Amino acid sequence: MTQYGFFYDQSRCTGCRTCSVACKNWHGLPPGPLKYLKIYEYEKGGFPDVRIHLQWVPCYHCEKPACVEVCPTEAMYKEAGHGAVLVDRQKCVGCRLCYESCPYGAPVFESDENGVAVQKCDMCIDRLERGEKPVCVLSCPARALDFDLMSLLVSSYGGRKDLEDLPDSAATNPSVVFRPHFPKSLLVPYDPEKVRRLMSQNEHSTHTVLFPDIESVPKETVGRCELVIKHQSNAGLMVCTRNDEG
Repeated sequence: MTQYGFFYDQSRCTGCRTCSVACKNWHGLPPGPLKYLKIYEYEKGGFPDVRIHLQWVPCYHCEKPACVEVCPTEAMYKEAGHGAVLVDRQKCVGCRLCYESCPYGAPVFESDENGVAVQKCDMCIDRLERGEKPVCVLSCPARALDFDLMSLLVSSYGGRKDLEDLPDSAATNPSVVFRPHFPKSLLVPYDPEKVRRLMSQNEHSTHTVLFPDIESVPKETVGRCELVIKHQSNAGLMVCTRNDEG
């Protein structure tokens, strides 16, 4: 089977969401939780080591797709021409076993009602058949995305299929190559310990502590402090992807 796939350069991604907007526009999707492509933004760490993480999550069209294996009606299938994982919505009974089995949460539903047919990223198969690349790839202004035969992507960008916080790729062998973000570096040198001391003291009293523990931030203080790509409801999905056009 011929296998095409994606390349995502996390070091170039700015979180502009142009790809997700282009995806919704191309597929004619309404505003809201029906998103074939999701951009997740979340914060990790405490002062002075804080970082905003960005993660691009479409369907990765796995070579061993768990969704296809569990589908009781064979509505999920893998086509041979490009290796895309597609769905026949006429066969779908809305059991959501595909979503439960997919480690990346790629199958999506327009509502939380039982029996609603699944939808998902289709690799822009209609464009591929015309010799065009997926719309998300062409729309990226930072050139953080690419699409090609997996063999060519690996030869160009390497074979990395895992990123920090994403599920282990070994289970499904996703058709994607990643380049991680660069390690953080100080643009302006400063003394973090001195900053901590200054921030922990009231200007009128050296005994009044304003920030007793700056390094450890309570989880509930930060709205999105971890990557969550599996959601109990569409409302939960919207909270985790609230920066995009939906």
